[in-house]
Amino acid sequence: MPENIIETENLTKRYPGGATAVDNLNLKIKEGEVYGLLGPNGSGKTTTILMITGLTEPTGGTVNVAGFNPLREALKVKRIVAYMPDSVGFYNELSAFDNLDYTGQLAGIPFKERNDRIEKAIERMGIGHVAYKPVKTFSRGMRQRLALAEVIMKKPRIAILDEPTQGLDPESAHEFLQLIKSLQKDGITILLSSHLLDQVQQICDRVGLFYKGKLILEGSVGELSEKVMGKQIKIELTAETDYPDNFRKKLENIPEITDFKIDSNRLDEVYRTYLAKERQNAEQ
Repeated sequence: MPENIIETENLTKRYPGGATAVDNLNLKIKEGEVYGLLGPNGSGKTTTILMITGLTEPTGGTVNVAGFNPLREALKVKRIVAYMPDSVGFYNELSAFDNLDYTGQLAGIPFKERNDRIEKAIERMGIGHVAYKPVKTFSRGMRQRLALAEVIMKKPRIAILDEPTQGLDPESAHEFLQLIKSLQKDGITILLSSHLLDQVQQICDRVGLFYKGKLILEGSVGELSEKVMGKQIKIELTAETDYPDNFRKKLENIPEITDFKIDSNRLDEVYRTYLAKERQNAEQ
């Protein structure tokens, strides 16, 4: 069984004034898996990532990244972790190649190896045709591909991606997620955050659902769906034309069908159902 490569214990972040961004988080991420930190904006996902990468100091608790403390052993963590923030900063006047070359120099990668890594990363991300064009001409999708090329070039053990599909149209988001998933074949552990639950669920081995700084649910999509929605027999229907207006009503009138929902295995529905149940329990 793979060992945990990222572990947090009672990890907490409180800001001056009393606001708690992350509340006693206990997280274990296995080496080689794709793990999603999912939830609405402001739920504590980015703060969690910043503490894991050592970019902000916890108020309490501990973080362990491949056996290293991100605060006390920052350089060791930096050598094995590639972090892609939600808004990646590039030098707009430089080309894609030159941006990666500059980052590679800062990382201490030798010239010949650096060029080889850059060329392979650019081709893999499908941006070879614009490799020598200034980044200021790139669309959001192209900039995201360049950012992922930077991750690949570093050859990390862990890739941490914050809101990687934000601002992309559905088709571009799907393609980009498949590129992210491909990193798993290289043995890279992937931790990504997103508020777009229905998009990101397709590539995650496990997910953690966040709400107001707390990890409220964790597991595979199927496990969470069963836990919250209960065991169900799922019947998928495909129609060549739109369903008639009374189709839903007819199904609901069949006694053996206790519930009828469209695409009920979506994480966003699981999330909403869980919160609705919690509110109902609190009111009782």
